[in-house]
Amino acid sequence: MVAEAQEKDWVAQMRAIRDERDSAAFAELFRHFAPRVKAFLMRSGASEPLAEECTQEAMATVWRKAQLFDPTRASVSTWIFTIARNRRIDVIRKERRPEPEDLAWGPEAEPDQEDVLALQQESEKLAVALATLPEKQRKLVEQAYFGDLTHSQIAAETGLPLGTIKSRIRLALERLRHAMS
Repeated sequence: MVAEAQEKDWVAQMRAIRDERDSAAFAELFRHFAPRVKAFLMRSGASEPLAEECTQEAMATVWRKAQLFDPTRASVSTWIFTIARNRRIDVIRKERRPEPEDLAWGPEAEPDQEDVLALQQESEKLAVALATLPEKQRKLVEQAYFGDLTHSQIAAETGLPLGTIKSRIRLALERLRHAMS
């Protein structure tokens, strides 16, 4: 019952932040949750500086996006800790993302004739393989890959169920894979 009463207080604080941009309510929320969020992030393997940064960004998100909090979907603490956890995941992904390679400026070198010939042969082989597909599959593959349409756009255009489109494209790609190998 005590935890429930405390949660109601935090919901009231979130409403004050959302409705009135109440900085005193936010300061109270920050004082309570920031140290707990930082400790949680450090226990999950984050360094102290990373935990501090993620905590600051999570709490800033709480302030900016208070209108997104829905007490029927999650408690205040769950919402805040989820924001912090997601922020930490974003930082880890960014660190693991490779740096883009330097692109050379100027004209590209002419491709080797071998490569040109191999590409032409592959293209011809693909054209033959596409022609052997059942018409329903071929049309969907052409729309998806040559027409640059999403599966949802194809569904809207053709009136076919999305699952049917995905199944037909998957089957067609499997046939093409076998034909190309």
